[in-house]
Amino acid sequence: MSHKMQAFEIAGVDALQLGKEFGTPLYVYDTAKMESQYKRLKKAFKGSKHKINYACKALTNINVLRFFRDLGSGLDTVSIQEVEIGLKAGFKPEDIIYTPNGVSIEEIKKAVKLGVRINIDNLSILEQFGSIYGGKYPVCIRLNPHIMAGGNVKISVGHIDSKFGISIHQTRHLERLVKSLGIKVEGLHMHTGSDILDVDVFLKGAELLLDVARDFPDLQYIDFGSGFKVAYKPEDIATDVEELGSKMTKMFNAFCKEYGRELEIEFEPGKFLVSEAGYFLCQVNVIKQTTATVFAGVDTGMNHFIRPMFYDAYHHITNVSNTNGRKRVYTVVGYICETDTFASDRQINEITEGDLLCFHNAGAYCFTMSNNYNSRFKPAEVLVHKGKAHLVTKRQTLEDVLSNQIEVEL
Repeated sequence: MSHKMQAFEIAGVDALQLGKEFGTPLYVYDTAKMESQYKRLKKAFKGSKHKINYACKALTNINVLRFFRDLGSGLDTVSIQEVEIGLKAGFKPEDIIYTPNGVSIEEIKKAVKLGVRINIDNLSILEQFGSIYGGKYPVCIRLNPHIMAGGNVKISVGHIDSKFGISIHQTRHLERLVKSLGIKVEGLHMHTGSDILDVDVFLKGAELLLDVARDFPDLQYIDFGSGFKVAYKPEDIATDVEELGSKMTKMFNAFCKEYGRELEIEFEPGKFLVSEAGYFLCQVNVIKQTTATVFAGVDTGMNHFIRPMFYDAYHHITNVSNTNGRKRVYTVVGYICETDTFASDRQINEITEGDLLCFHNAGAYCFTMSNNYNSRFKPAEVLVHKGKAHLVTKRQTLEDVLSNQIEVEL
């Protein structure tokens, strides 16, 4: 007896239809999920004056930036290029915070010219900045709380061996620089890392930051970064942002009362806002059975979707072409000339050649980390808004790959 296959939909649109219309490999994003995550975070912190700045490094498509701008979000950027894209997307300079790492004073000067808020994370650049601008251009200071948080060492950025931020133990040096150069510090910032599960670890970092804040009289805001965990595996636990919101609001409001005036509490989520909104569709080219393994080889690789190879990240995989089929064990691999394994010994509904697979949680740090390794083209991106699919990035061509190369006679 045959069972009718259940359609797999992304924001109300059949994924098979999307694959057929736009081709594969293909990134698909659901604006409704982005909006619900944004509103959930806003609601969690409703008890305080707060601002959410979307960390656009997670997904930098200009249409996504405009969508968050329309929701009322600010923008967190880490490069001058992201700043420029944010301005093109319609963000006001004062709604953009620029938090680079290890950049030259020349790039910082460009950001000053563009009028955005600047977050400095080392004493050397702060000293150069103060020598040039004194108190004429306010800054935010990024501190490293020396707290180990995050799901992987590559995304834990607040520990003692991290390159990010000014050590919490260097605050006396920091204060001396600020005082002697007349620097106006308008904000303090920390970021401990991504995939934070323990709310109390986050609160510990927040306590340390608030303790330092007492010594800076001109603050307008305190930015607590982000790193809220979302569910990747079906049984995963995610950050309880409601619990965090309740505890942080109470702590922050008590601090503001002691400080003498109301400050703004800021956060800069990226993955939390877009990860679950993203899907990555690819086609199975070949089923290859060896003496030990059944491989499902797909029409993509680490050039398009590097997180499993780079972070050992788990991404749930659905066989869109056979949603009701019996489960079998597969190792899903890419077409790159390296071992680019997406999933090892994973139970997936029976796969045949030509099937369409969907990788979940593909909204954050997926397309933005894609490249042209093996001279493969970057995939297309589609945004689904109110039931309609919009092509927002076209698939690359050979002309695109060669466009910046200059042929010379040797």
